[in-house]
Amino acid sequence: MKAALVSLGSVSSEWTLERMRNRFETADNINIKNIEVKMNAKSLEVLYEGAALQEYDCIYAKGSFRYAPLLRSLTFAFYDKAYMPIKPNSFTIGHDKLLTHLALQYNKIPMPDTYLASTPQAAKNLLSGLNYPIVLKFPHGTQGKGVMFADSFASASSMLDALETLRQPFLIQEYLETGGVDVRAFVIGDKVVASTKRKAVMGEKRANIHAGAKGEAYTLDMHAKKIAINAAKAVGAEICAVDILESHDGPQVIEVNLSPGLQGITNATNIDVADKIAEYLFEQAKKFREKGRIGETDKIMKELESKAEKEAMQQIITNLDFRSDRILLPKLVTQITKFDEKDEFVVKAEKGKVVIEKYS
Repeated sequence: MKAALVSLGSVSSEWTLERMRNRFETADNINIKNIEVKMNAKSLEVLYEGAALQEYDCIYAKGSFRYAPLLRSLTFAFYDKAYMPIKPNSFTIGHDKLLTHLALQYNKIPMPDTYLASTPQAAKNLLSGLNYPIVLKFPHGTQGKGVMFADSFASASSMLDALETLRQPFLIQEYLETGGVDVRAFVIGDKVVASTKRKAVMGEKRANIHAGAKGEAYTLDMHAKKIAINAAKAVGAEICAVDILESHDGPQVIEVNLSPGLQGITNATNIDVADKIAEYLFEQAKKFREKGRIGETDKIMKELESKAEKEAMQQIITNLDFRSDRILLPKLVTQITKFDEKDEFVVKAEKGKVVIEKYS
């Protein structure tokens, strides 16, 4: 089987591609920066380095929020032709924190209270009724970037004034005190294959590895695992990382990452997550191809059955009974066709030929 990894070529992607090449006959490295999508009323075509992207049994596409429209278009074009672990609209949902939280809320996934305001002034009206500290987030951003903390109304109000000049939409979220600790669960299919507890460095509230946080192996309980798996399903991703805060009210999901780094979780757990990904992609691609073969076989069998039915139609050589300007068919025709006077029929007639079919 042939596979392709569409990415920006990070270290994590290199690891995944290497493991994919251990399982697939071929695994091509596709740089997302060299992809173009051409569409018109009749076709949707994906081009790579100016030529049509070839067909694969499996395509694993991932990248940052900046490439979300391109990833969605690529996946939309190939989703029915190859196994792809992330649905087309997932790139829109997963790369937008507002849409992610809406998907979590719709699927009843526990998360911190989150607010969306139409203007900074409307947001300031919200601030007076909140408990501090609070979190302000841009809808887009990775590795903890675009996440700010305000410990008072005054600091939050100042941040909103700055945001107003940037003309950026933002979310206001309840801050859950966890001592700068969060949990990352790596979900593949219906399993959490690895998980870490991440501790923010001194003076930092973001527990992101890229922000200097330290990770250690951590085992989630069954309840938290179920929440992580359900969060992945809520955004339509079979491979992703789910970030969780363990609060007094239980696990709370704060983010779903469609293109998570592998270095931190691999080093902390000694689990070869890249190989887990490659194994899953290979098994699902086999199922996808087999399903396609079964579907094609069913189509052929139905065509053969239809042909056999037509060939099995009985021919009757007889004279017709003409009653004035009407034709009365023989009784045997009624017996063979099982026509009933309560039925409706479609009659197709031309010179020398008449076809009668039951209307359905």
